[in-house]
Amino acid sequence: MTISKSIENAFNEQINAELFSSYLYLSMSAYFSANNLTGFASWFTIQAQEEVEHAMKMYKFVLERGGKITLKTINAPKADFKNTLEIVEEAYKHELLVTSLITKLYETSLSEKDYASANFLKWFIDEQVEEEANTSQLVEWVKMTEGKASTLMMVDHQMSKRAKD
Repeated sequence: MTISKSIENAFNEQINAELFSSYLYLSMSAYFSANNLTGFASWFTIQAQEEVEHAMKMYKFVLERGGKITLKTINAPKADFKNTLEIVEEAYKHELLVTSLITKLYETSLSEKDYASANFLKWFIDEQVEEEANTSQLVEWVKMTEGKASTLMMVDHQMSKRAKD
């Protein structure tokens, strides 16, 4: 079954959103690197790599379905951050946005009776549950530090334990 033009366009938009997410997380990682929070920097770098992997899964899926990839301009992410709490809150809000975009794409697939796309997107829906939980936990951890550098360093150390699977 060939992918419809509207689903193809929606996937191309989502690929762009995933690549923007990667840019955003790299920008966040750069802030942490510049501020000697290497655990946070590593975590956000891995997160950025995951977003590229998500985009590539969609890219391959569209091509396998006979669709055309149309890459669009990736907007520059925010690069000016005040503090760690601002970043982790923004990361959480961004994951909520990505969830809404994937949900919309899933609903569009169902409404067009494109069950192959809907089935493919179930993995991303499950992934977003994990992404929201992880970034929500980060917000809570950073809030618990109450701005104390020593406690933030403990959280940073915990963040460094994330390994690329």
